[in-house]
Amino acid sequence: MWPSAPGPLHVRPLPGEATASYLTRLAATYRLAPAQLLDGLATTVTGTEHAPPATEIRLSAEAARRLSGFTRIPLTHLTRALPHLRPPAPSSAHTGTHDTATAHWHAVETALQPLPACTACTIRRSPHTAAPAWIHPPPGLPRIMICTRHQQASSDPRHPAPLDIRAVPELTQAHLRAHRPATPTSLSWASTITTRWYDHQQHAHERWHTRLHRLTAANPRMSPGPASPTLTCRELITYPETLTLAAALDRLPPHPLTRTQQTAFLHHLAGRLRLPRLAPADHDLLWKRLTTR
Repeated sequence: MWPSAPGPLHVRPLPGEATASYLTRLAATYRLAPAQLLDGLATTVTGTEHAPPATEIRLSAEAARRLSGFTRIPLTHLTRALPHLRPPAPSSAHTGTHDTATAHWHAVETALQPLPACTACTIRRSPHTAAPAWIHPPPGLPRIMICTRHQQASSDPRHPAPLDIRAVPELTQAHLRAHRPATPTSLSWASTITTRWYDHQQHAHERWHTRLHRLTAANPRMSPGPASPTLTCRELITYPETLTLAAALDRLPPHPLTRTQQTAFLHHLAGRLRLPRLAPADHDLLWKRLTTR
């Protein structure tokens, strides 16, 4: 049965939460499906509904206003928290007219799907239900979510829940040390380089193997599937080294380095990565970055 008063159970969105995730949690609070909640808001729904993170939902301006009124959360706050929530059309506020309240489900490709949010943070935002939340990583940063307060992290939507990272404290430490984000270009290069090193078991592979073992041992319920933790945890395992490399690449001059400068850079980088030496092969992408500017 539809509640007689709007928004008696307060469910707050998490920063960066997917709109579909928030609607699912809000509906679960009333023991409803998202389609039933939207029907109660007199919103016409199209597309095929699937559980987050496989799908996202777009709300029209009027549908977003109705959601705001029901939850008693100002639309500006909802729009800030839900990055995929469409803001209201400016013309409607001035003319007094309203568009049609519609919602459309659409599929989200795996590379862009949101990640499972910290369970402790989710419970604080929706104390009446245990429905999981899914959040979008901030743009321009690695596709990783780390909650330093509750020691949980996510990096792959194939994990239905965040991972316990208390056994791998260097992940939290690296996240806390990253006071100034690297530029998107350096971060993209660094992520590609460390991924190649990881896949080919180069440079820090022994450290990464140990880190992976500790992470999987701390998460025995990590769901089995076609992709092993070796793949699904790759971004988390290499996260500290990716940030270190990105910061080093940001300090490169705009011109190609001389051979002497390349040697000095590699020596400095080896120290930052806590490696005895760093001698990449000729085909290593790090060499490409140093020689093509």
